[in-house]
Amino acid sequence: MAIEKIDPDLCIGCRICVDTCPYDVIRMDKNTNKAVIKYVEDCHYTLCALCELRCPTDAIYVSPHPPKLSSNLGEANTKW
Repeated sequence: MAIEKIDPDLCIGCRICVDTCPYDVIRMDKNTNKAVIKYVEDCHYTLCALCELRCPTDAIYVSPHPPKLSSNLGEANTKW
């Protein structure tokens, strides 16, 4: 499992995902005040998905598969 996407159109900036994540994977973007995936590599070792379960707007998708790591990790957050 790994966090795969945060839809910026659905994110309301409530910080529930940031506060819920025990692995510090999600951060708030200072420019948009929206949640972004910051450390996806720290997410794929767990069976957590708390961020997805607690998001009040269903803006987060946690894949049942390991993450596709790339040299540009921010890319994973922008492809919705």
